[in-house]
Amino acid sequence: MNFLQRAALAGAGAAIASSAMAQAPVAPIKPKVFTDFGITRTDNYYWLNQPTEPEVLSYLNAENAYYDKQMTAAKATQQKLVAEIKSRIKQDDASVPYRDNGYYYYSRFEVGGEYPIYCRKKGSTISPEEVLIDANQLGAGQAYFQIGDWAVSDNNQLLAYSADTVSRRLYTLRFVNLATGTPYPERIANTGGEVVWAADNKSVFYTKKDVTTLLPYQVYRHTLGTDPKGDALVYEERDNTFHVGVNRSKSKKFVGIVLESSLSSEYRYLDASTPTGQFKLFARREKDHLYEVEHLGDKFYIRTNWQAPNYRLMVTPATNTAKATWQDALTRHPEIFLDKVELFREYFVLNERKGGLRQLRVVSVKDKQEHYLKFDEAAYTATIGINADLDTPLLRYNYTSLATPPSVFEYDMSTRTETLLKEQPVQGGFNKHDYVTERIFVKSRDQKFIPMSIVYKKGTKLDGSAPLLQYAYGSYGFSQDPTFSAARLSLLNRGFIYALCNIRGGQEMGRQWFEDGRMMHKINSFNDFIDCSEYLTKPHDSQVAGDKSKPQYTAPDKLFAMGGSAGGLLMGAVLNMRPELYKGVIAAVPFVDVVTTMSDPSIPLTTSEYDQWGNPADEESFKYMLSYSPYDNVKRQAYPNILVTTGLHDSQVQYYEPAKWVAKLRALKTDKNLLLLHTDMSAGHGGASGRFKSIEDTARQYAFMMQLLGKNL
Repeated sequence: MNFLQRAALAGAGAAIASSAMAQAPVAPIKPKVFTDFGITRTDNYYWLNQPTEPEVLSYLNAENAYYDKQMTAAKATQQKLVAEIKSRIKQDDASVPYRDNGYYYYSRFEVGGEYPIYCRKKGSTISPEEVLIDANQLGAGQAYFQIGDWAVSDNNQLLAYSADTVSRRLYTLRFVNLATGTPYPERIANTGGEVVWAADNKSVFYTKKDVTTLLPYQVYRHTLGTDPKGDALVYEERDNTFHVGVNRSKSKKFVGIVLESSLSSEYRYLDASTPTGQFKLFARREKDHLYEVEHLGDKFYIRTNWQAPNYRLMVTPATNTAKATWQDALTRHPEIFLDKVELFREYFVLNERKGGLRQLRVVSVKDKQEHYLKFDEAAYTATIGINADLDTPLLRYNYTSLATPPSVFEYDMSTRTETLLKEQPVQGGFNKHDYVTERIFVKSRDQKFIPMSIVYKKGTKLDGSAPLLQYAYGSYGFSQDPTFSAARLSLLNRGFIYALCNIRGGQEMGRQWFEDGRMMHKINSFNDFIDCSEYLTKPHDSQVAGDKSKPQYTAPDKLFAMGGSAGGLLMGAVLNMRPELYKGVIAAVPFVDVVTTMSDPSIPLTTSEYDQWGNPADEESFKYMLSYSPYDNVKRQAYPNILVTTGLHDSQVQYYEPAKWVAKLRALKTDKNLLLLHTDMSAGHGGASGRFKSIEDTARQYAFMMQLLGKNL
């Protein structure tokens, strides 16, 4: 009797077969057959898609118990890591205040507090503090709590905020009178989280979500102090490949409705002083046209990919937004990707990407003279910060790297001088000069150059003896920039190397980098990651100028790979393709059942992602997705050690995808390596809420790797 037969005999009434939890849980086999385009697929674990069924919960709890059993030896390590990571946090920390409409806004933490306290001071940073939201009080007694958005009315007297207490990203909207501190009675459930005030200080615009698909598709207007049941529906999107958002222009002149799909967008706008008016269409949606709109003076500025794959900045009169009136606002640099634009009365600031790294370009409105800010590190991230004031020469920007903690700078665009306002403190004797950062490019099998950012502590040997954690995402055009992690120091200080790979599917190298890693080109993402893994495990000529050595960063028996969500899809694919390359793999909230999920339009986010993966109703897309879908391609072979994490309330990747994947891996893998599933029964896609609770997730991952290396503390 083989393993699958024994599992089947477990019966419908028993969720697991185990002996005092010494053996792994065995999920019962209940075949569900799918037939598409003459291809038959059998899903033995489809039944796990029932979160309220006792058998399902029993199985998930059994997996958690098995995880605890297998990680018993590493428990002390995990606890020490939690304490170590927590000790680096300045507990009574605060953000740098920014000025908006006569007030200075900031957030701060108190000693022992899980959540931020949002505050303001009138006129000066030395004025008395007003507490807007104490998330610790609101989140008290909640297994999960997260503030979604908050906004203050134009008269500075009213607060609107949204919060999620389940981790399904369904936010409840609340209101507070700031003059009296009195909450308003109305609550608006199942919103998208955003909240926008009109200029009349009583009207609020918000989005509503479909509670099944979790797609924001409606915009409502609420009048403060009235029953939300009477709120006016001002827009409804009927194309379920688009999602809906609301915003307010930096000038505060307009309220906007933002409609976005993967490859198309549309904007509608309304004078904020006439909230009961009709929204106007800015430019009708077109296939493969993405654009964003900002207002300044008597003009609208448009960041658009119209006839510009890497985007450009255009301008049009506010009185006529027809596409025929759009003109280039600046000299175009077609080879550079335009990521974001910040408008000031006298300057434009452009956040661009060149060679995979962000840079900041400042342009004078008056004479179009321009210059770039200079950064010295090999791999870094520079982004535009909060700049609420149009009439200032001072740019607030953020800087970080793999070795430099998050820092806030104020740059005077007129004098070209800057001031460091704050570098995030790291407790415990941290010195950023103790670490080495590198930026290298790996040649792929099809002759592309994949950027990779690397960090390690000085003294770490590059002879293949060091353990290494390789991370990537590579989907949706989301770029993964080299940023600092205080928690990661626990690895670096123990001799680990960390490598961030900018594989195709992201947008680090421009729009084509994204195009080459989606739809019928998705295999490039997986191949890029594998090519980087092979590079890291073999000696290579140094890419550091003047260095004649041949560094080898790690070896397969010390290489760990990690990715989450769509990066978890990446992990599942490379596990099937090249399992021998890795000592261990961590797949966090992994999207692994691609075909079945994308075939069900009721599953959250499915319809809005057809342009990312394809629609399985199309035969060519179906067959291509099936060729790499991790769940469908699990086979009888040896796999490395694997840790899979998920959350019962996950809104982005439903918990049953990783649960099914683990069950199938258990049934087919031929090795004796660890395969662990940990389900957070009170969290969702982002893991535990709170700055301390979330440390447990990180420590769990680190302890898993250290146990495999025999580095239990």
